[in-house]
Amino acid sequence: MKKLKNEQQLIKLAVTVGENYAKNRGYTGFSDTMAAKEKVEVIYRLLVNDKLVAPLPADSEDLLSMKLRLAVWVKNKLPKDHPLLN
Repeated sequence: MKKLKNEQQLIKLAVTVGENYAKNRGYTGFSDTMAAKEKVEVIYRLLVNDKLVAPLPADSEDLLSMKLRLAVWVKNKLPKDHPLLN
């Protein structure tokens, strides 16, 4: 897979935005002790369920692929002049 520019920052932003989205949808399972990889998986599955992100093939559903999907998702939501896109 192709690496995105500012990928780590995009992933962090995607987790933050995704967490807020999940809370607005009524998900209450996030806790302060929840690992980041668990948050990524929960957010990815919620976005797939809501048809906001295309699902990964079952054989390539791993953490790195989920992170990349979330990074691309949030990248497409950012305005054209956002600093992470430069």
